[in-house]
Amino acid sequence: MAEAIDVDAATRTFLAHTEEHLVSYLEGCVHCGQCADACHFHEASGDPRHTPAYKLFPIAKAYRRQKWPLSWLGLAPRVTEQDLRQWEELLFDTCTMCGRCTTVCPMGIDIASIVAGARQAFVKAGLGPEDLLAAADNARDHGSPLGVTPEKLTDRIDWLADEHEVDIVVDKDKADILLTVSSIEVMKYPESVVAMAKILNHAGADWTLSTKGYEATNFGYLAGKADIARTMILRITDAAESIGAKTVIIPECGHAYGVLRWGAANILGRELPYEVLHISEFVAELKRQGKLKLKPVEEPITYHDACQISRRGGATETARYLLDGFAQDFREMAPTADYNWCCGGGGGVQAIGRAADLRHQVFKIKMDQVERTGATTMVSGCSNCRLTMDESKAHWRWDRGIGGLVELVAENLIEDGAGTPPAAGPST
Repeated sequence: MAEAIDVDAATRTFLAHTEEHLVSYLEGCVHCGQCADACHFHEASGDPRHTPAYKLFPIAKAYRRQKWPLSWLGLAPRVTEQDLRQWEELLFDTCTMCGRCTTVCPMGIDIASIVAGARQAFVKAGLGPEDLLAAADNARDHGSPLGVTPEKLTDRIDWLADEHEVDIVVDKDKADILLTVSSIEVMKYPESVVAMAKILNHAGADWTLSTKGYEATNFGYLAGKADIARTMILRITDAAESIGAKTVIIPECGHAYGVLRWGAANILGRELPYEVLHISEFVAELKRQGKLKLKPVEEPITYHDACQISRRGGATETARYLLDGFAQDFREMAPTADYNWCCGGGGGVQAIGRAADLRHQVFKIKMDQVERTGATTMVSGCSNCRLTMDESKAHWRWDRGIGGLVELVAENLIEDGAGTPPAAGPST
């Protein structure tokens, strides 16, 4: 028997969010349907339920009941258990919160923020994908969604430092820069951690990792567990404050960047005592200051824009600046930059097992994009995108290469002496 769900708790949470800016979005939708063609899930499936505006329904229904003139008579439509069960999969499995729908919306409705708020309501009701919720709980209880505890992190870092003969500093008492990692990198793409260390050392930066706050990904935010979202931000903030860090560097993880750079101050209710940079922004500043010399790469390369770094993060041109003159046969996808298609695994969707088949269908869009460029390798600045795409590449037995931007840079560094660390903020 299915477990009972708390409809009233969901409704209260929906209404709490309509007291914020979301109410203008609910009132603004003109039901034009333009967002349908912008959504990778709708594009891949053709299912009208995957239209982004359709995902407004649960929270809109709760709001309209509250404002309906006859609600005091008990005649207004209620949010029901059936509504919640029907929409749970849509809100979690078929939205990566990529924001592509917002770029075409004539009313500028930020559906991603509505989905984030609605997910909190579903969790309050006792709903949500078990594997995604478990990843959030793991982050709270063990330090990371993949169970990378501080002890496991230290062991892993020691091994990487020995294996690759690179200095990777952990728990330095004082440092200007706090480097964070994602457990995806630590467990799946450890060369990315090594690459960041090589670049920071090359820059002569005063940096460290911290076992007090190292996990950049925020599965509390993705899963709709606001308390865990706050906990993960506090760990990084406490670690940064304890060492006097002026800058926190986010690794190749899109949502980690988006949550800490643009959402953390609001979640904590105070200004962050440090600047947040994506690793690509830090590396780009090295290049601007003439402290980064790279051997040219001649193979045909294209770039996948991680949604939370480019479209929603504002760092669209950073990767292109790095690749300019370095990747000598760089080829843009079409569409590209802020209109590029999502990988299909953001917003926690990568962690939802039941969503795998649809993710693979979505990846066909990316395959077609890359093949039309003729590029042999696609690089990205997001390890979650990379993991999503690697899994779908294996599923379809696709023959193109997929790699990380920071690794490409580190592999082609010309070592001519260390410099001084770049200024805290990137130039624009």
